[in-house]
Amino acid sequence: MDSTDPSRLKQTLTTIFKVAVYALAVATVALGVAVTVAVSQLPSYQELIRRDDLGQMIRVRAADGSIIVSMGPSFGEWLGHDEIPPIMREAMIAVEDRRFRSHPGVDPIGIVRALFIRAERGEWTQGGSTITQQLARNIFLDNSRSFGRKIREGILAMALEWQFSKEQILELYLNRVYFGGGAYGIDAASRRFFGHSARELSIAEASIIAGLVKAPSNYSPTADAEAARGRAAVVIEIMRENETITAAQAAASDPRQVRFVQGGSSQNSARYFTDWALPQLDMLIDESVQPIDVWTTLDPNLQRAADRAINANTPGGAQGALVSLDRDGAVRAMVGGRNYLQSIYNRATQATRQPGSSFKLFVYLAALETGYTPNSTVQDAPLTIAGWSPRNDSGRFSGPVTLRQALAYSINTVAVRLAQEVGTRNVADMAQRMGITTRVSANPSMALGTSEVRLIDMTRAYASVGSGGSAVVPYGIRRVTTADGTLLYQHQSEGERVLVAPWVAAQMIELLEGVVSHGSGRNAALGRPTAGKTGTTTSNKDGWFLGFSSGITTGVWMGRDDSRTVAGLAGGRAPAQAFHDFMVRAVAGRPVEPFRTEVALPDGVPEPEAEEWVPVPEGSLVDPDGGPLEPADPDVPPIVGPIEREPAERPRDEDDGDIAPTPQSLDRALGRRPRPEPRDPPPPRRERRREDAKPEERD
Repeated sequence: MDSTDPSRLKQTLTTIFKVAVYALAVATVALGVAVTVAVSQLPSYQELIRRDDLGQMIRVRAADGSIIVSMGPSFGEWLGHDEIPPIMREAMIAVEDRRFRSHPGVDPIGIVRALFIRAERGEWTQGGSTITQQLARNIFLDNSRSFGRKIREGILAMALEWQFSKEQILELYLNRVYFGGGAYGIDAASRRFFGHSARELSIAEASIIAGLVKAPSNYSPTADAEAARGRAAVVIEIMRENETITAAQAAASDPRQVRFVQGGSSQNSARYFTDWALPQLDMLIDESVQPIDVWTTLDPNLQRAADRAINANTPGGAQGALVSLDRDGAVRAMVGGRNYLQSIYNRATQATRQPGSSFKLFVYLAALETGYTPNSTVQDAPLTIAGWSPRNDSGRFSGPVTLRQALAYSINTVAVRLAQEVGTRNVADMAQRMGITTRVSANPSMALGTSEVRLIDMTRAYASVGSGGSAVVPYGIRRVTTADGTLLYQHQSEGERVLVAPWVAAQMIELLEGVVSHGSGRNAALGRPTAGKTGTTTSNKDGWFLGFSSGITTGVWMGRDDSRTVAGLAGGRAPAQAFHDFMVRAVAGRPVEPFRTEVALPDGVPEPEAEEWVPVPEGSLVDPDGGPLEPADPDVPPIVGPIEREPAERPRDEDDGDIAPTPQSLDRALGRRPRPEPRDPPPPRRERRREDAKPEERD
């Protein structure tokens, strides 16, 4: 071997050592500069105590002040280092960073251990992050796993250690870290999971909270209570090994004995209401940072009653929805489906369905407004409009009947005839005036409820009738305050806005009262003045009942989401029964209020001519069964769906399934004299053309 080889090797090693030393020196200087710059840019301690960077906390409160649900991050009281129970501090250090009190923000031993495990297992299973690094990541960085993020995390951790004491860092960490269930900080977690302040934590409870940081979504008691207890047992064993607690204390601290505060599963139906109400905050307030309390109109007792009424009466395989409004429009209860956890689709505010005969409200309102009265007589007789012949569900005709009788027994031909008399466009305008926000067809079948509507809109319309003709606008938020009570928003009434004249509303109430007292809505009777209307669509796909009593208006819908037939579903059955079961609770504490139906008609109101007809849009088609089809003229609004059909089996009323009334039964039920057999109705006359109207502008 050449004698120069040892000297060359020595020179090589010396060079490598010098390069390493220089590189280390340069890295140290660079690290020092980076840490110094980071220190200069750190917020003050008082700024770090603020937690508004974690998102806005929204607490939604019911009408009685109870919390329905908390949205966004949940913050408890900020606890100073000395206020935090020692067992909580030691538990967190034992499980997350046992060398916390000795390292400078980064733990070299932990990093080396993580590298060895990475080489052994081929994947990162331990990050070697200290409590200070986790704090730096939570405040300043994201959770990406890039190498660059780890470098920045280490620099910020050393800057925090330089700027603040160990006690301050631990205080920041325990008050800001996320523990699952929406809770940030140990006090929020303690109140969320155990129902008391973090000042009162036991060893077992502290071990549960300390064990959550590793994976809040997996170990949170709100996600998996048994997993939380299992993880806590591991924490207790680590604390015993580190001599944080004695063996006797470990044996006496059993996480299985800890009882968790139950979540809001029993109030899951109220989430339909909060999902509807909370998006309105964007239009009501500008505050998007500070925690806020949203005080709503929801009555928890009535919400539970509504939930029970829907689930107890809705047929199997079908869905149900309910909306209840107070006289000022305050939403007292809202159920959008049978189980929010299974389906968040709100059938009370989002679904559009055919209302069937409950839509006749607008037909009769338009008729009353033009001069008809409840005692006005209309022919229940066959009629054909552009080849389409509406039919009564009984397959029979009763001859001349009053409006009171026709609505009570939901006679189809009378509703269609009235709509033609007053004009289908006027009926559509009336529906939209009363609050219907969906498109309303002006085709002949619209009188039977073929245009799709929303339950909340229909409930609003009936509430406006019950209020004497003044607009009732649904609302759910009464006021909004900050956490310290500063008022941000207060609901104000829009003032009285008259939709129909009081005498029109009074006559309509009289008609609707007859539906409940002796018509198709008898199952909804409450033993006090009650008015309402049933609705059933073709092949029993939808069932409706809408009505009011003692200042409360409630709408109920039932049906399948896929619009398939529901055997036995009719508005006068399950929906009316659900209305009854809910309303007996809703009005129980309210005085009995007779309806004000004796409102004098104003002088000079003309009586309409008996046979004034409106021409039907040209191009209407019918199917082989007489049902309407989409018109050929693209300018004519299409018919949304088929009308109600004659039943295949025994005659029955379209709404409640009872035997349909004959002319003689109507006479007996309503106390009038027997009548001769009805004559064929006179042929319709053409509408008198207004001098200022073009042909294409007429209804």
